[in-house]
Amino acid sequence: MKQTLIAKVEDKPGVLNRVASLFRRRNFNIESLAVGHSETPGVSRMTIVTDEEEMLRRNVIRFNLLKLINVIEVEDVTDTPAVIRETALVKVNANATQRGQIMDVAEMYRARIVDVATETLIVEVTGESSKVDSLIEVLEPYGILEIMRTGKIAMTRGVVRPRTNGAAVATNGKH
Repeated sequence: MKQTLIAKVEDKPGVLNRVASLFRRRNFNIESLAVGHSETPGVSRMTIVTDEEEMLRRNVIRFNLLKLINVIEVEDVTDTPAVIRETALVKVNANATQRGQIMDVAEMYRARIVDVATETLIVEVTGESSKVDSLIEVLEPYGILEIMRTGKIAMTRGVVRPRTNGAAVATNGKH
């Protein structure tokens, strides 16, 4: 099972490097990592997806992240109702006869054409990873030239309150 963590971190130089180094030192693989500004000035939000199956090692990841100086909060949303999305840009060969077909495919997937050139189209798709994978598979016969995927981003659904045992949200107490 994939483990999905949301970490709030101070928006300072070197934080991403410290997080990545922690995973390297502990021999954990990062399958996906997305970082961006949060609703709080000076705080960034990371969504980290690992492929760790063992529950004990999954908890080790979370608690080791909390030990890092610039980490404010870590939430494991693996088993929590959450919205998890990914965005991809796909550049496809598109001659005059294929252009309409590719646009129809994009429409079926609720994707958008974000760039039109003489011989190519760039399609932007957002959704669950399976949707992105499916669109890429359908576009392959046209000739995919480039793909750029963001990695997963996640947010818990509704109002989630921390459980009394600290399982939903753990903070390092520095803030």
